[in-house]
Amino acid sequence: MKESKFWKQYGSVLLLLGGILIGSLIGIVSSDFGKVLKPIGDIFLNLLFTIVVPLVFVSITTAVGSMSNLKRLGKILGSTLLTFIGTGIFAAVCVLVWVNVFSPASGTSIAVTNNTVQEAQSLSDLIVSTLTVSDFYMLLDKSHMLPLIIFAILFGLCVSMSGGDESPVGKLLKNLNEIIMRFVGIIMKLAPIGLGAYFANLIAEYGPQLLGDYGRSMIVYYPLCLLYAFIFFPLYAYFSGGTCAVKRMFKHIFTPAITAFATQSSAATLPVNKEACEKIGVPSDISDIVLPMGCTMHMDGSVLSSITKIVFLFATFNLPFTGIDTYAMSILVAICSAFVLSGAPGGGLVGEVLIVSMFGFPPEAFPLIATLGFLFDPMATALNASGDTIASMIVTRLVEGKNWLIQHSTNGSK
Repeated sequence: MKESKFWKQYGSVLLLLGGILIGSLIGIVSSDFGKVLKPIGDIFLNLLFTIVVPLVFVSITTAVGSMSNLKRLGKILGSTLLTFIGTGIFAAVCVLVWVNVFSPASGTSIAVTNNTVQEAQSLSDLIVSTLTVSDFYMLLDKSHMLPLIIFAILFGLCVSMSGGDESPVGKLLKNLNEIIMRFVGIIMKLAPIGLGAYFANLIAEYGPQLLGDYGRSMIVYYPLCLLYAFIFFPLYAYFSGGTCAVKRMFKHIFTPAITAFATQSSAATLPVNKEACEKIGVPSDISDIVLPMGCTMHMDGSVLSSITKIVFLFATFNLPFTGIDTYAMSILVAICSAFVLSGAPGGGLVGEVLIVSMFGFPPEAFPLIATLGFLFDPMATALNASGDTIASMIVTRLVEGKNWLIQHSTNGSK
C-alpha cells in the first residue's frame, strides 16, 4: 500500500529520470546507436511544440471566462495581479544576484549544428514585439507566446461578460480544456522515451560533460529556494498583517509546502491551501479567486528556476550573461513564463518554450532546460503553492486594509 502510494506520487518523475539516465548511458556506451535514436526525440519535441498554442489559449480563456461578480472582483483581480508581479520581481532580482555569485553552469559549451542564436532586441523593441503582433495568424506561432496570452485574457473577459462558463462558448471552452489536458497527459506519458532518446543522441554527440552541469545547477538552485522561503516569505507575511500574520503563516504554511513538494502539483495542493487560508483568516471570496489563479500565475519558485535556466543556456552556448537589457529581459521572460500554466500537467514546458523562443536560442536548447525543469520541479512547486497562501494574505491586506486580521479574528484563527 505504501509502495503504491509512493509510486503514485513519484512514479512519473522516476520514470522520466530513468529514461534520461538510460538514454545518457546509451549515448556514452554506443554513440552510433544514440544518434540513431534522434528521430524519436524529435517526434516527442514536435508533439510538445504543436500543443503549446491551443494549451495556452484554451486554458487561460477558460479560467478568465468562468469568473463573474463585479466591483470587489475587480479590486481582488487588480490586487492579485499586482501581488503576483511584485513578488515575481523580488524573486527575479534575488536569483539574478545569486547566479552572478554562483553560476549554475560553468565552462559548458555546445557546438550546435544550427548555430543561429539571434541577437537580443533593444528594450523598447522588445516591449512592442513581446506584447503584440501585427496579424491574427501570427498568434498561432509559438514564438509569439505573450501576445497569445494577452489575447486569451481579453477573450476570456469577453466570454465572462457574455454569460461566462454557462454560455455556449464557455461550455465549449471548458470541454476543449478537458480534451487538451488529456492530450497533454498522453504526450507526457511519452516523455521518458522521448527525452531518453534525445539525451542518447545529445550525449553521443557532445559527450557526458553536460551531466555534471545539471548537478551543479541543482546545488545552486535548491539552497536559493530555501533562502528565499525563509527570508522573503516572512517579509511578505509581515507586510500583509504584521507579526501576528507571520506567526500564522509559519503555523499553517508547511502543510501546503510539503503537499506540493510530494505531489509536484500546485493544483493538487489547492484544497490544502484553501484550508490553510481559512485557518489564517483569509476571506473565502479572496482565497477562492487568488488560489486558483495562483495555480497558474503565481510562481515565485518558477521565476527562480526560469532565470537559473536562462543563465544555464547562456553559459552552455558560450554567451555573456551581462548588461541591463539582458537582466531586464530575463526578469520579463521569467515572470511571463511563470504565468504560463505551471499548474497544468506539462505546463511548465510551455514556459521553457517561451524562454527558448524569446531569447532566440535554437530548438536544441529546449530539452536542456526542460530537463532542468524536471529536476527543479519539486522545490519550485513547493515554493509556488505555499506562496499562493501568502499571496492571498497580501491581497486581503490590499483589499480590506491592514487590520483585516483583527476583523477576521472571530473566525477562530489563532
